[in-house]
Amino acid sequence: MSGQTMPRDGGTPVPPTDAGDAGYSKSLRARHINMIAIGGAIGTGLFLGAGGRLHDAGPVLALVYAVCGVFAFFVVRALGELILHRPSSGSFVSYAREFMGEKGAYAGGWLYFLNWGTTGVADITAIAMYTHYWAVFSDVPQWVLALAALAVVLAVNMISVRIFGEMEFWFAIVKVAALVAFMLVGVGLLVAGHDVGGHDSGPHLLVADGLLPNGLLPVVLVVQGIVFAYAAVELVGVAAGETAEPERIMPRAINSIMWRIGVFYVGSVLLLAMLLPHGAYTAGESPFVTVLTELGVPAADDVMNLVVLTAAMSSLNSGLYSTGRILRSMAVAGSAPRFAGVMSRSRVPYGGILMTSGVCVLGVGLNYAVPARAFEIVLNFAAIGILSTWGMIMLCHLLFWRQARAGLVERPVYRLPAAPWTTLATLGFFAVVLFLMWLDEEAGRATVMCVPVIAAGLVAGWFVVRGRVRAVAAGEREALPEPG
Repeated sequence: MSGQTMPRDGGTPVPPTDAGDAGYSKSLRARHINMIAIGGAIGTGLFLGAGGRLHDAGPVLALVYAVCGVFAFFVVRALGELILHRPSSGSFVSYAREFMGEKGAYAGGWLYFLNWGTTGVADITAIAMYTHYWAVFSDVPQWVLALAALAVVLAVNMISVRIFGEMEFWFAIVKVAALVAFMLVGVGLLVAGHDVGGHDSGPHLLVADGLLPNGLLPVVLVVQGIVFAYAAVELVGVAAGETAEPERIMPRAINSIMWRIGVFYVGSVLLLAMLLPHGAYTAGESPFVTVLTELGVPAADDVMNLVVLTAAMSSLNSGLYSTGRILRSMAVAGSAPRFAGVMSRSRVPYGGILMTSGVCVLGVGLNYAVPARAFEIVLNFAAIGILSTWGMIMLCHLLFWRQARAGLVERPVYRLPAAPWTTLATLGFFAVVLFLMWLDEEAGRATVMCVPVIAAGLVAGWFVVRGRVRAVAAGEREALPEPG
């Protein structure tokens, strides 16, 4: 009876439903879901961000990636248990509605929209910046390139979910192929004893300057950036509502995230730390480009720039996809505009996708007005959305666990290990990350100071939509058959 809610009177179990799940095409196959899981776990946080973090924190960065990766896995594993309880394209917003009520679904959904709306602006800005690397595009205004990227990805999302899945599949193939090729080259160099760029490469570089070459503070401060590098692992939960066999496909895809984090993130950072001294890497350059350039590999910059560009396109593609589904779930419940619930003949919720694209168009204006600062401005707001999304998933799982303990629901066989302790530990970890953001005076503190402003906006918005939410809920109660 997994996925069924037990009435308190012991009567016939009533399956919980989400009206926003109706009408979707079950077009995503196992290979799409597996690559969506990979794409969500591997992004620009590794390809571009690891260089500066390795320079600041040293080789111990690999351990920090591993620790943060464990908590990211707890998040997606908790979401996996909720998916097996009841697959839904509304994902954690639908589960928040079930276990926390409409206020929880409203807050979680709009924070997720904030996350991906601002991330989308960051993505189109990054795409424009990466495209400018090639001389042929150097004279094209940054805002034009940003608008072109948005138009291409929007068109793909509007056609069908199958096209989205194919695009994400090949984006993930490019990222994985680049990482595997680099790791094979790196291992080969170490086994052969080849020194990279005249440096004395080898495992001894892991401890050459001590475990904390720049002290503890740089290690602590990089934690927040690493957490955000894992953003989008929850995307696999949204995709569950559009696959024909979630009970079979989802556990396998989610379980694979753990070893992929171990191999690709931790393994790559360890290799980078053994190939060159940590001080050789810089924040302005991909660490993979640094190594390949030191080796004298021709066109290394061009190849890695293409990979990072692919990662940014993948993120934008995922953001439009996921917010379209989340907003539709909210629109059907009354907490988002009715337009967000509109679905095309090809079963694409284009209303919500266009709403997110509208925010990205504002980002095009930001690229026109302040092209040099556009990326940093929006990234801070995305950070709040990421933490709140993951926190909402864990809160939903905790409430689900409590209901299961009370005998109101039955947990599926596929579960978050050691719950509720792992759930509570993950929530505690998020609180620590928020505190670490406050310690970062350059950008993190300003982000934390925005939290009360966002909270006030959510409260004001609730008073605007609550009448419609209650009217919709009353109508659904009238339409539903009496239990028992």
